[in-house]
Amino acid sequence: MKFETWEPVYEEILRDFGFDRAADERARDVAAEYAQAFDLDRLSGINGQTVAIVGAAPSLTDTVERVSGADVTIAASTAADVVREAGYAVDIMVTDLDKNNDTAAELTHEGTIVAAHAHGDNIPAIQSWFPTADRSNVLTTTQAAPIETVDNFGGFTDGDRAAFLADAFGASELIFVGWEFDDPTVDNMKAQKLAWAEKLLYWLENRRGERFSVLDANRDILLDLSEETFD
Repeated sequence: MKFETWEPVYEEILRDFGFDRAADERARDVAAEYAQAFDLDRLSGINGQTVAIVGAAPSLTDTVERVSGADVTIAASTAADVVREAGYAVDIMVTDLDKNNDTAAELTHEGTIVAAHAHGDNIPAIQSWFPTADRSNVLTTTQAAPIETVDNFGGFTDGDRAAFLADAFGASELIFVGWEFDDPTVDNMKAQKLAWAEKLLYWLENRRGERFSVLDANRDILLDLSEETFD
């Protein structure tokens, strides 16, 4: 996805949360001080493949075996731990470095790609984590405008960024494992982020001409919301 396409949606997210775009840009620039240019050809194996987009919902432990039906597994945050503990490989981990950073660093040293995301309030995590990682295996991302060593493929939360990443590199089908949008145990901020993840996936499925079954429960509501957000 070109940034010009993503930017109006990004601006709406900033307004909705009251986030500061300049803070995102500062975090991006700090990450760039550590990041190495990533060879995007390494993601060519996604093209034409069925990709499991694995979220970290509590239900993941009961459904993780569904990743076996995919050619490529992209795990968001702590979902990477659940997938590995179940005996399945993680091909790419997507994280904003707010949890399980030891796992993220370990994966880079094993040769696994970790898409590490910079945003307005995680500069300390960037500064502490990047020196522990094998930076040749780190794909550094931002939700602001991309720069030379920091990319933007669209998306906001770890989970939906994983889906946008798979789409950007030509996945033929996306399957969603370990996703729950209606979680009464989360705080208001997390609930708001989950609502945006749902809207963004609805936008993505329409761009792809695909139907993600994970969205079926709220599809009528999403239709109304998308007309407000993405027109």
